[in-house]
Amino acid sequence: SLQKGFLLHIKRTFVWNNVPFFTVPLARAHGKSFAHRSDLRQAKRIVVKLGSAVVTRGDECGLALGRLASIVEQVAMLQNQGREMMIVTSGAVAFGKQRLRHEILLSQSVRQALHSGQNQLKDMSLPVLEARACAAAGQSGLMALYEAMFTQYSTCTAQILVTNLDFHDDQKRRNLKSTLHELLRMNIVPIINTNDAVVPPPEPNSDLQGVNVISIKDNDSLAARLAVEMRADLLIALSDVEGLYDSPPGSDDAKFLDTFYPGDQHSITYGTKSRVGIGGMEAKVKAALWALQGGTSVVIANGTHPKVTGHVITDIVEGKKVGTFFSEVKPAGPTVEQQTEMARSAGRTLASFEPEQRSDIICALADLLTERKDQILSANKKDMEHAVSRLSPAMVKRLSLSSSKLNSLSIGLRQIAVSSQDSVGRVLRRTRVANNLELEQITVPIGVLLVIFESRPDCLPQVSALAIASGNALLLKGGKEAANTNRILHELAQEALSIHGVKDAIQLVSTREEVEDLCRLEKMIDLIIPRGSSQLVRDIQRAAKGIPVLGHSEGICHVYVDHEASVDKAIKIIRDSKCDYPAACNAMETLLVHRELLRTPLFDQLIDMLRTEHVKIHAGPKFASYLTFSPSEVKSLRTEYGDLECCIEVVDSMQEAVDHIHKYGSSHTDVIVTENEDTAEQFLQQLDSACVFWNASSRFADGYRFGLGAEVGISTARIHARGPVGLEGLLTTKWVLRGEGHTAADFSEQGSMTYLHENLPVARVLPGRKTTS
Repeated sequence: SLQKGFLLHIKRTFVWNNVPFFTVPLARAHGKSFAHRSDLRQAKRIVVKLGSAVVTRGDECGLALGRLASIVEQVAMLQNQGREMMIVTSGAVAFGKQRLRHEILLSQSVRQALHSGQNQLKDMSLPVLEARACAAAGQSGLMALYEAMFTQYSTCTAQILVTNLDFHDDQKRRNLKSTLHELLRMNIVPIINTNDAVVPPPEPNSDLQGVNVISIKDNDSLAARLAVEMRADLLIALSDVEGLYDSPPGSDDAKFLDTFYPGDQHSITYGTKSRVGIGGMEAKVKAALWALQGGTSVVIANGTHPKVTGHVITDIVEGKKVGTFFSEVKPAGPTVEQQTEMARSAGRTLASFEPEQRSDIICALADLLTERKDQILSANKKDMEHAVSRLSPAMVKRLSLSSSKLNSLSIGLRQIAVSSQDSVGRVLRRTRVANNLELEQITVPIGVLLVIFESRPDCLPQVSALAIASGNALLLKGGKEAANTNRILHELAQEALSIHGVKDAIQLVSTREEVEDLCRLEKMIDLIIPRGSSQLVRDIQRAAKGIPVLGHSEGICHVYVDHEASVDKAIKIIRDSKCDYPAACNAMETLLVHRELLRTPLFDQLIDMLRTEHVKIHAGPKFASYLTFSPSEVKSLRTEYGDLECCIEVVDSMQEAVDHIHKYGSSHTDVIVTENEDTAEQFLQQLDSACVFWNASSRFADGYRFGLGAEVGISTARIHARGPVGLEGLLTTKWVLRGEGHTAADFSEQGSMTYLHENLPVARVLPGRKTTS
């Protein structure tokens, strides 16, 4: 820690009438740091420490203006939100070095310049520049730069210079605190820097052309001391690394620590210090732990990465998993990273099981759903009691479980157990490439699945059974509204897995992990499957930049009623498609009607049925043009209502209906109602949606109704799996080649051997056994 006392110098530059005089109240009584990242949203008083590598250019001479501008923008944004921001900055030496080098070049006499020659002038060696002189020359320029940048956001700044040698004087320390409090009260951002012009000289061999190019004399400990003295809620220390690793970054086994606890110091191996600055990670950790002990939360993060610099500070304050968060509260259970590793390890064992073993586990889970139904329904009742006053009736309905629903779940799981007998290890293709050289393409699990679901706890055993059947490890993230139900269902899934010793293959993420943070585990998770609203799917698709997402966008499903449609079939199909469960993704959203049906009994009966079912109708542009008094005209033909609402539009032909669906649909599920077989076949062939039906409700787009036992989700993607995704959609393949010392050279143009490519009978591959025809 730093010694006591300060040398204070304040430089104020602001317009008084632009300063709002108010006091921002603290979010909490100081004394304890935040226990969880999500709590950082409550931080009111924040210290941002900018390390030398953050503010310094790559050539170590001058400032990284782009990074500084983005940091200033974020600090100003948070300040304007009503937070109290303070900055501890480096950079005076770098700024001064640039300035002095320029002055030295300009001071060369014309005679020297001419005598040197143009080429020699370029190569002219400059004298070694002393750090304190650079700091003296650069400090005013650094502050002027900050002032100019913050002025763009109508934010005022004040400069404070301190040295480590003046911490002995209690009066000076009190003066500093008083000054800082007054600045914060006036909504001014204090910018604090060590007074490098008067600090002790650098250590031997560490001048401006040595390794420690910028000597700042421990701004890490200064920032920590300042944060504790000012009772700051949060200290953000930005450097040139993502955060803290358990061993030097870049080493093969280095593991990033998103959260660090005071008792874990012994497990850390520190590497070399930064290219610039003198602190190093060890100094940062010591300062962070000191601040944490004083009641200030700390995050160490990368302030130099071009893709994250522009939002790193605001991301941290929003509670996102950025950098290393220091916490005094160690969770009782494993972290989500540890859960993922446990799941992957157990999942590999699960994948090596005989099919009968995986089937046993699923059947055991099916039995537990009925044997323990009282426990399940009791937990579900607790969730329902909390949800009634907070959720919509449709969401409450999805949350509800019953004895009959559990019985149906049990039956569905047994169907999955039967279908899983020939899933993993099935040979799809078998070829004899040459004599004694056979190639096989075999089905294998994808790896680790992350399934994120809302409201519906019944999907937990369904997805668990599909994961077990396909030999995949599984991470489950359910909504808070079903926490009690999800917990008991997960315990039953692990109990079933325990009969063959793979309990950890399925993990329920019950920590405070945000969905966006889970989507960043690209090195640990192989596929994300969102089950919920279209908004949830879109959010996850945006967040999961490095992990494939299996899901659908909107469920904009169409029903086209042809002029040769049956009245009874049309009414029955449309009622079921729209009214059975309007919140479902496979519910009809747009009704396309052939123009010849207008002002016919069939059309009148359709309208009467929709009105009887209390469906609000919106008119498409073409339909509205036929009416004198029409319903409200639709705002967009790409709307997923998710309620008792739909759009009606008129088309002139089946081909126009197909074109309309291609333009406005979401490739989910689309239906034609007609008695003309040729028209129907053209519709089925031309439309490229994931599900295309003839004279059947769109609500049939469901894994259970397709005979898959259950579905893990519905996909509208063009690769891998489409439509309701069951067991087959959770498998991928690998190639297995069996030879007897063959080399690629054997099959070169000069080689004596030739390819046969003889297709062989396909046979199942049992784990640990050779294939038999």
